[in-house]
Amino acid sequence: MTEAYRIALQQAAHTDLPWHLLEGKNILITGATGLIGGCLVDVLMQRSEGAFTIYAAGRNKERARRRFAAYWEADNFCFLQFDVTKELTADIDFHYIIDAASGASPSAYATDPVGVMKANIYGVDNLLSYGKSHQLQRFVYVSSGEAYGEGKGQAFTEDFSGYVNPATVRACYPSSKRAAETMCVCYAQQYGLDVSIARPSHIYGPYFSESDNRVYAQFIRNVMRNEDIVMKSTGEQFRSWCFVVDCASALLHILLKGENMTPYNVADPDSNITIRELAETIAEIGGRKVVIDVPSNEEKAGFSVIKKAVFDTSRIEILGWKSIGNIKEKLKLTIEEVALNCL
Repeated sequence: MTEAYRIALQQAAHTDLPWHLLEGKNILITGATGLIGGCLVDVLMQRSEGAFTIYAAGRNKERARRRFAAYWEADNFCFLQFDVTKELTADIDFHYIIDAASGASPSAYATDPVGVMKANIYGVDNLLSYGKSHQLQRFVYVSSGEAYGEGKGQAFTEDFSGYVNPATVRACYPSSKRAAETMCVCYAQQYGLDVSIARPSHIYGPYFSESDNRVYAQFIRNVMRNEDIVMKSTGEQFRSWCFVVDCASALLHILLKGENMTPYNVADPDSNITIRELAETIAEIGGRKVVIDVPSNEEKAGFSVIKKAVFDTSRIEILGWKSIGNIKEKLKLTIEEVALNCL
């Protein structure tokens, strides 16, 4: 781990939050080997004084062993091999659950849309069903900004709901995220559970999977191979982005300070750029240039149809959260961390 990444994790782990709420508690993080879930484990494990136990859940034990080698033997860390689409058969009281298990790779939207939907909808149902009989105190669902659908160019506030055409394969992701959010608030109302929802913007950072074909991961792979960045479009889509450590910090703010049955946008208001600008920034860091290539039909099937997606972050800022640093610095940190782990 680079010193810069460690410092970023420690800053997030020592933010002014009511950490005492976690003392003596069991915290389950699903999707722990994914981009967001893994970073959340990293942040929590920086709190060496924390008297809580982290249960990192995922489907692939060997991937988890590599990802969490630094913590594997720690007394307050435990890996739980678990597929959220299946019923959870453990007998552990998970006092806090953060559900970050979801197929967020565009290739999966085209090749396994049924699996994408099951992970979102079945996952929430299985975890909340388990939690209501196992001392669950608070649940945070990691949804997506794609739940907003298409807007008219305005910044998305949490009470906005745009258009999603449900009769398309690409809708497997936003439609199932919407349904999962509704499942959350229904469990909260019907069974008296405490549930909050996070809606992350486009998240970037190190430790993305080998199969992750989101644009930023593809761009970083290009520069790591000393190649020019290959874009499959003109890159005019305008997006809110957020560094994964900032996202993990936001999730902890929601977990410890968020309100019940309430969604929160997670985005860096200073990182609203086009995909072309993202590519050019990564290319500049890597000393390469950007070229345009024609996408295949399968690649097109995974593309988002949303042209502009920026987020209003007023609600989460009321909880005391804010991002730290600028996007170029954090992309450089990301590339350095990826390079270290490729050695």
